[in-house]
Amino acid sequence: MTGMRAIGHTHGLRIAIHIICALSAVNVQIDIAGRNVSAFDDRNTLWCFVEHSFYPPIRTQKISAGHAAVRKNELAVKAKSGMSHNAILIYGEPTLMRHLLCLSAFFSFAAFAAPDLTFYKDVMPILQNRCQECHRAGEAAPMSLMTYREVRPFAKAIERAVVSKKMPPWYADPHFGKFANDRSLSEVEVNTLSAWAKGGAKEGKVGDAPAPRVYATGWTIGKPDVVIEMPVDYKVPASGTVDYTYFIVPTGFTEDKWVEKIEVRPGDASVVHHVVLLSRAPGSKYLQEAPKGVAYKAKGNGSANVERKPDTGRGTFIGLTGGDFEMVSVYVPGGVAYETKPGQARLIPAGADLIFQMHYTASGKETLDRSRVGMVFAKQHPKERVVNTFIANLNLQIPPGDENFRVDANVKVQRDVVLQSLFPHMHLRGKAFEYVAKYPSGETETLLKVPAYDFNWQLTYQLAKPLLLPKGTELRATAWYDNSPNNKYNPDPKSQVHWGDQSWEEMLAGFVDFVIPANDNPRDIAFVKKAVTPAPVPGPAH
Repeated sequence: MTGMRAIGHTHGLRIAIHIICALSAVNVQIDIAGRNVSAFDDRNTLWCFVEHSFYPPIRTQKISAGHAAVRKNELAVKAKSGMSHNAILIYGEPTLMRHLLCLSAFFSFAAFAAPDLTFYKDVMPILQNRCQECHRAGEAAPMSLMTYREVRPFAKAIERAVVSKKMPPWYADPHFGKFANDRSLSEVEVNTLSAWAKGGAKEGKVGDAPAPRVYATGWTIGKPDVVIEMPVDYKVPASGTVDYTYFIVPTGFTEDKWVEKIEVRPGDASVVHHVVLLSRAPGSKYLQEAPKGVAYKAKGNGSANVERKPDTGRGTFIGLTGGDFEMVSVYVPGGVAYETKPGQARLIPAGADLIFQMHYTASGKETLDRSRVGMVFAKQHPKERVVNTFIANLNLQIPPGDENFRVDANVKVQRDVVLQSLFPHMHLRGKAFEYVAKYPSGETETLLKVPAYDFNWQLTYQLAKPLLLPKGTELRATAWYDNSPNNKYNPDPKSQVHWGDQSWEEMLAGFVDFVIPANDNPRDIAFVKKAVTPAPVPGPAH
């Protein structure tokens, strides 16, 4: 062993120890604070085994020498262990480069300790900022995490959820894009919650608690200028699967309305999985067969009226191409109301209908839901319009049994436009999703990558900095699907799957929020603007 050092700590509890092993030492046995680390070399690979008391034994892991890279006198090895899903970089000394491999052991334990972590001082601030939006009475989460008495029984479950990154829900790959609404926990927060649970989940002194966070019990957007609700109560059964259900409600608007803030609120949050709210322009053919004022369920195979064509990867901007409808808001548990930036607004035209697309999940108790939406109108004509559309491939055809089937949807913007947010949508076979921009210069950029899509969490990703897409930029939305029996949510792995509204069908829908000057036509984003031929100038009269 040529060196060993500890780097960094969190509350004195996290110690990262880098063990640098020269291959001249065929076997290395090291004891670190009672934790045994052993390594041996077979000339081509380094095998390692790590044990320590806070985790179950880790299986022997084989790290190929090919994973090592020499760079400017440093040897960098990226490794994954059962203790951490983070890639770890380890560096060797330049004089020991020859025949050198690195083994990193990452420990989180209280033996090195600093003061004990307590609920009121260390854990409560994290729960307030990251968890209680959903985990409180009347919201969608299954348990409240507002008090020590409520949290203590779930300490180990919380530790597992945050270490596995199951909670809080955030699925963007951190290597691509920066997002204003990133809800993921920092490494410090994860380690704090984990160490607290492993250290006995101590309560501490009530006086150390932060001031209670005050949560809105009514509208978070302030008093709405108008509230529109579903026309009838909908009975959600105690058990079983509820198909997507639609409610079409006339707005009654006699003039165009510019909306700065819009918020969908469920009638019973315990059964509302998510809501997509659409604005349907007068004369639109979208869901024209659906009656107004009552619950409507699409019959399935929602694109049966669309001619099946070979899937060439060509996409289309749904909504812009026909001006039929536009998504204006989404409700998901823990989500926030849609608010535009200063000087911006969304347009809901005079005579439009609102379409509540409801996804219900049974909670074990029969209940009634009547969801509603509130809007705050702009006080003056905005400078910019926020336009929502989605990139779709209506010709997707997913073969039976395929566990990683890729579908692309390629489109091109026909004018300069600003991109403000992204919202990937698939159904039960959805596995992964990404957005890629190819600029006129030929440069490409991955805007968002969701490597583990979860149908149960439909998230909007708001760009930290709006992105200008020059005219001619190609946008590609790519979805991967698991239509195999290994997908426990798969309704039928033996079927070939096409586009459709219901969850047993599929979608490739890459929603985007674009920003354009308020008086411009959104269709110009998708279509080449035709040049106006000037009228001939009449010659002199004879």
